[in-house]
Amino acid sequence: MNKEELLIYLESEEEKTFKGWDFSYLDGRWESENLPWDYTKIVKQYLKKESKLLDMGTGGGEFLLTLNHPYENTSITEGYLPNYLICENKLKSLGIKVYNYVGDEKLLLINDNTFDIVINRHESYDEAEVYRILKPGGMFITQQVGAYNNKYLATFFDETHIDQFPELTLDKSVKRLIDNKFTIIYSNEYFPTLKFYDLGAIAYFAKIITWEFLNFSVKDNIDKFLILQDELSSIGYISSKEHRFIVVARKGE
Repeated sequence: MNKEELLIYLESEEEKTFKGWDFSYLDGRWESENLPWDYTKIVKQYLKKESKLLDMGTGGGEFLLTLNHPYENTSITEGYLPNYLICENKLKSLGIKVYNYVGDEKLLLINDNTFDIVINRHESYDEAEVYRILKPGGMFITQQVGAYNNKYLATFFDETHIDQFPELTLDKSVKRLIDNKFTIIYSNEYFPTLKFYDLGAIAYFAKIITWEFLNFSVKDNIDKFLILQDELSSIGYISSKEHRFIVVARKGE
């Protein structure tokens, strides 16, 4: 495509709507290397039917519902208003308890010692607050997007790019949990390769992930997309490096 054609195409991708945390629109257009751990398997290892479960930052509940956990034993938090409204409409009617955060400090209007297991995938959290709401012996399982996620691609579009969450590394997260009286059961960190098979997928993705691609717009980056178009024509994909880590921690008895 020439520059004008590419701009029209990419701006149409940039304008696509996005709901919940559902990236199915990109199915077949991107591919992420598998992690050396299985988050779902790890969660199910500790989750029993009678467990009181809290899923922090559930998005639209997409992952949560795949667990098939009894709704009466299930609670969620969601701080992003559009997703919270989805949860109110979709999950509350099933009997799942829906909580919001108090202010910006990830505080929760939940009693002490409420949950057997708290799971958290890609959501910020307060270690002391998680400890407080867990029952003695309760489990906290968190998989996080690390500080260096998509750093190469973000820097390609913005040479002044600065890591927004430098505290999000495995070592620092483990230390904070230990400092808050947790015992670490398992931890791991990995940098999987992410491949995009068309430029529209990158435009769609970058517009959504605003904290990694600050002030991104297709129009401002069209010349860089032309460079990527040459790379795509040459090798068939554009690659980036993700950053993931996982921690399984237990509250003391």
